[in-house]
Amino acid sequence: MNTSRLMNVRPEPSASPPLWHEWVDQHAEMFFLYARQQTRSEADAKDVLQDALTETWTKAAGGIPDKAMVFATIRRRAVDLGRSTDRRQKREQSVARDQSEWFLPDYSANDTRRWLATAVMKLPPDLREVLVLRIWGDLSFPAIAQLTHVPCATSTSRYRYAIERLREHLAELQP
Repeated sequence: MNTSRLMNVRPEPSASPPLWHEWVDQHAEMFFLYARQQTRSEADAKDVLQDALTETWTKAAGGIPDKAMVFATIRRRAVDLGRSTDRRQKREQSVARDQSEWFLPDYSANDTRRWLATAVMKLPPDLREVLVLRIWGDLSFPAIAQLTHVPCATSTSRYRYAIERLREHLAELQP
């Protein structure tokens, strides 16, 4: 792990900077691994780790912080960050839900193609595979069955289910 960002935590004058650098070099990967397990992304883990090291360094009055304290601080800060992120997302979704549409969707050629591509991507992989092979691949059901290693009746029914699901989505678009 690149510890250069962690080195930016300035040690107090009572501890020698080489000692701090050595300590960070020895423990950074271990702390980062733990922070990464406690957070949702690598960027969040880096932020939590930076904040935890700064906080524990300050609490240790410029001395080398206790590892258990660092782990506890990482965990607490990760939980706080997760809760904060969840609250923010909930607020943003609530605001987004409350806004009415300014324009009615135009299901002309481009919008229809975009809608269709999205609807096809939402199909389960086995249904999507048969649909694509049948419509865009122009394969017969026996050929699809052989390619996907399923009985011909299964490939036929998967195609039928895929078409039914697309029809249901299309019905939602009809006023």
